[in-house]
Amino acid sequence: MSENFAELFEESIKSAELNPGTLITGQVVDITNDSVIVNAGLKSEGNIPRWQFVSATGELEVAIGDDVEVVLDMVEDGLGATLLSRDKAKKAAAWRFLEKAAEEKETVIGVITGKVRGGFTVEVGGLSGFLPGSLVDVRPLRDTSFLEGKDLEFKVIKLDEKRNNVVVSRRAVLETEYSAEREALLDNLKEGAVLKGMVKNLTDYGAFIDLGGVDGLLHITDMAWKRVKHPSEVIEIGQDIEVVVLRYDEEKKRVSLGMKQLGEDPWVNILDRYPVHSKLSGKVTNLTDYGCFIEIEDGIEGLVHVSEMDWTNKNVNPAKVVSLGDEVEVMVLEIDDTRRRISLGMKQCKGNPWQDFSAIHKKGDKIKGLIKSITDFGIFIGLDGDIDGLVHLSDISWDEKGEEELQSYKKGMELETVILAIDSDRERISLGIKQIEQDPFQEFLASNDKNSLVKGVVKEVDAKGAVIQLNDNIEGYLRASELSRDRVDDARNILNEGDEIEAKFIGIDRKNKTINLSIKAKDDDEEKAVLSDYSQQNASTPTLGDIFKNSMEDK
Repeated sequence: MSENFAELFEESIKSAELNPGTLITGQVVDITNDSVIVNAGLKSEGNIPRWQFVSATGELEVAIGDDVEVVLDMVEDGLGATLLSRDKAKKAAAWRFLEKAAEEKETVIGVITGKVRGGFTVEVGGLSGFLPGSLVDVRPLRDTSFLEGKDLEFKVIKLDEKRNNVVVSRRAVLETEYSAEREALLDNLKEGAVLKGMVKNLTDYGAFIDLGGVDGLLHITDMAWKRVKHPSEVIEIGQDIEVVVLRYDEEKKRVSLGMKQLGEDPWVNILDRYPVHSKLSGKVTNLTDYGCFIEIEDGIEGLVHVSEMDWTNKNVNPAKVVSLGDEVEVMVLEIDDTRRRISLGMKQCKGNPWQDFSAIHKKGDKIKGLIKSITDFGIFIGLDGDIDGLVHLSDISWDEKGEEELQSYKKGMELETVILAIDSDRERISLGIKQIEQDPFQEFLASNDKNSLVKGVVKEVDAKGAVIQLNDNIEGYLRASELSRDRVDDARNILNEGDEIEAKFIGIDRKNKTINLSIKAKDDDEEKAVLSDYSQQNASTPTLGDIFKNSMEDK
């Protein structure tokens, strides 16, 4: 035993009664895998569990020959051994340390180790303490993860060794530090000043920045020139950043900060850099139901509206065309530098299929395609370039009504059509099926002049008149009033279905494509012809008076 230890031991014996709980000094005389052997000058050496001498990092804190403080648990147990505790000695020392810090209002170093109801657990001076949530900072923090696991300064505000209760405050430390810093900062705070600060808290609308005694608000719109959906995209809690003072309300002590203002505004001279109709590449940064946003340079985004993504699919799902992070080629369609909006187009970087079609085909050309869809107003035909042409109901058949004719067409059928019109600007192509053949109505008019006689068969008859089938495709109508010069109250009294008739072609109903007929007019014409012939015959035969007159003149 060294003289120093002997002296220390003798001193400890004199100054303390050797009762359980007494704090004494001993010397490490041996270390095993499980225990540390300490000689405290008692009847026997004490075996203390090795773990009581291991630090938080797992290292052994003592070596043979070191003097250590221990607590006497039992002078002698039933087996004649002395029980000592290094752990209790540490706690006793920690309590003395915290009592002194509380009395002298000094700060202590601690580490936030976890969350509990109402606050946090803090390891301070080897003891576990409680940090109320309201005392973490000078203002409420939504996220405290940046404080956890770090050495922080606290003030002890409550101690109760009997209840093993330790309460600390970080807010008290900050208020003390901030009071002097705050006054100095406020005295020199002015708009345009560039300051350094730490991100304390994030919200949906921005971030609170600790400037050193004063908090400032960095609004989300002042974080970057580009669109920011959430502050966490740009900064994180605990990060040190540089900001500029945008506004300072001295009366309310409110400070508005900016980050993007530290760099040059990318919208300056943007019209010179990106002329309308120029093509460029950009990255997809956001997808919406109405389009996608493209970043063409840092801080500058443009919108490709869904209608500008594809020439043919107007209701395209943007997510099926592009993905976040994709590099795409776009064309500048419009720039509103006042409202800071750019309209971009993707389809304009590809060939316009409507113009391509117009360059190859012309009105009157015949073209084939498959039926893509059938609607109430017509048939859509798929054409080259993944575009559609429309056959309107009125252009399906010369004979039948379009609604009835639709019944004979099915999706996927191949049809031959005639191009009726091409409007590449409005992206419309009009097609016709019936125009493949000559209009039978026009053929009839070309073969039969108005006022000529035509023949037909009674197809239908009612009181008002009769429908006359003139040929396979053309019908005429014979009103009851045109049946005879005599009054006819009911056409059925004169005509029957299947009767063959001859009538005069007296008019055209172009809307309904029917020929107006008249038997009465035919009869009138025939009577006039008979009278005319009779008059001519009478004019060439001499009367008895003419003969007598001529004979008298000869004499």
